[in-house]
Amino acid sequence: MKILAIDTSNQTLTVSLMIDGVVASEGLLNVKKNHSLTLMPMVDQVTRAVGVLPNEIDRIVVAQGPGSYTGLRIGVTTAKTLAYTLNKELVGISSLATLAGNAYESEQVIVPLFDARRQNVYAGAYRYQKGKLVLLKADTHIAISDLLNEMKQYENVLFLGDAKKFEEEILAEMPQAVVNQNPNWDIPHGGVLAMIGSVAEPTDNIHGFLPHYLKRVEAEERWLEKIGHPEGLANEDQNYVEKI
Repeated sequence: MKILAIDTSNQTLTVSLMIDGVVASEGLLNVKKNHSLTLMPMVDQVTRAVGVLPNEIDRIVVAQGPGSYTGLRIGVTTAKTLAYTLNKELVGISSLATLAGNAYESEQVIVPLFDARRQNVYAGAYRYQKGKLVLLKADTHIAISDLLNEMKQYENVLFLGDAKKFEEEILAEMPQAVVNQNPNWDIPHGGVLAMIGSVAEPTDNIHGFLPHYLKRVEAEERWLEKIGHPEGLANEDQNYVEKI
């Protein structure tokens, strides 16, 4: 199976082509750039490097969120367009699960997080069990203090992603926790995304496929409060990992 994986959910842009379970080609750009200008050239570069034509791709996997609103729209829209145009399978994977996948087969509880500003984060909790990435806590938008209180139930916890920004708070509340020091684990990799997406179920509704923002934009939240509808955005079901 040939799998094209795309992640534009945050600053890092990564694209990978996996062929029969092996990463054949991968591109990664970890600087602030306009993903709308760099994504398709990278897709073209990654596929051309190994002589794979677009119609030879079997499945497209995209990081579905959470993350940057603009970045998610670019990645998801591109993946949907390719899947529909080429009549290929489309799979959405959590951007946080992609980070957790960096710590392959770690025995720790893996807590990937993105800075959501104002002492809030996007975070989830995962663990590898028998080689499978298992979901312990669904991805959510949460105050870092509340997240740490919840994670105290686990004895061996690894924080990664934007964890260094909160290292002081993490170690003050959880002295036994580990804040990742490997910079390569703090950014997404297309090959990891492709690996997770290779065992996930494709969507049966490409047109209805949407990003998982987990939080409304600030302007929309203020408008909803003004008209008397303050309820939050419900978390979407996540079927990319086995739930327990």
